[in-house]
Amino acid sequence: MNDVSEEELGPIDYMVVEFPAGTSNFSGAMAAELAALAEAELIRVLDLMILTKDQDGNIEVLEVEDLDGTGELGSIEADLAEILAFEDVENLAAAMEPGSTAGVLIWENTWAAPFAVAARQSGGQLIASGRIPTQALIASFENDDNEGAE
Repeated sequence: MNDVSEEELGPIDYMVVEFPAGTSNFSGAMAAELAALAEAELIRVLDLMILTKDQDGNIEVLEVEDLDGTGELGSIEADLAEILAFEDVENLAAAMEPGSTAGVLIWENTWAAPFAVAARQSGGQLIASGRIPTQALIASFENDDNEGAE
């Protein structure tokens, strides 16, 4: 990551995926998809970790290098910037339910970097960004379908 100028960066996003107690099924499918996105240079993974929160609220943080059998993630590990501070991890963990596990992913949208560079070179700056949760969009579509049926 050190070989990239901030003027060349695309938008940066993060995602926290929580798995309630007893529901995680880490088959390797997520790792394979993430590795494929990175290999296709659509994204650059900046940070990746697993958080576990026990019933007493204690948090354990596992970085990729701490995990056994990471498979496809091994190629990503060398490039991680590990940008989250301890305080960031504490804030993320506060939203987790006791007994759960969460995957935390921070990535650069490298596919959008040329546009972002052009915007900055034109004097623009990103002043807002957001994401619509998939579940909210699906619920909205379902609501529209139900209203149209009446």
